[in-house]
Amino acid sequence: AEAGVRRFVGVGTCFEYQQSSAKLSLESPLGPTSPYAAAKASTYLTLSNCLPLNGVEFAWCRLFYLYGEGEDSRRLVPSIRNALSHGQEVALTSGTQVRDFLDVQEAGKCIAKVVMRNHTGPLNICSGKPVTVRELAGSIADEYGRRDLLKFGARAENPVDPPFVVGIPSTL
Repeated sequence: AEAGVRRFVGVGTCFEYQQSSAKLSLESPLGPTSPYAAAKASTYLTLSNCLPLNGVEFAWCRLFYLYGEGEDSRRLVPSIRNALSHGQEVALTSGTQVRDFLDVQEAGKCIAKVVMRNHTGPLNICSGKPVTVRELAGSIADEYGRRDLLKFGARAENPVDPPFVVGIPSTL
């Protein structure tokens, strides 16, 4: 505010929300369970209280499950693509986890709209479409004609991995 900044747009995460079996809306309670999510939620709460008091417009974009160009090769989508492109098996969990996947390019467009249209407050940047990991992996495998290489149940389930994370997209 002292430097003349009139608008601040921050980027958070869907993991700021308390885990739920329902779609996550802006009214869903916060309840982060990891240090990363707690840091994001704390930043949101602090900035949402102090910036407006100092004449700075504030928006907070909560991103859901992004994938796409530039993604770390160890993440789900690129690791599946890499293995399949080399004719290798892909060890996966059961794949029953339901997620809200969004291409990073679409997320970027949404954040740009937030900046350009002067939205304020928290916003969900997501597709709103529930997709299981099994469905996503299958659609990627179909591009290679290699569903036979998907080995569901070959990896142990992650005990801290939530079964359902889907948002209600904010209107931009």
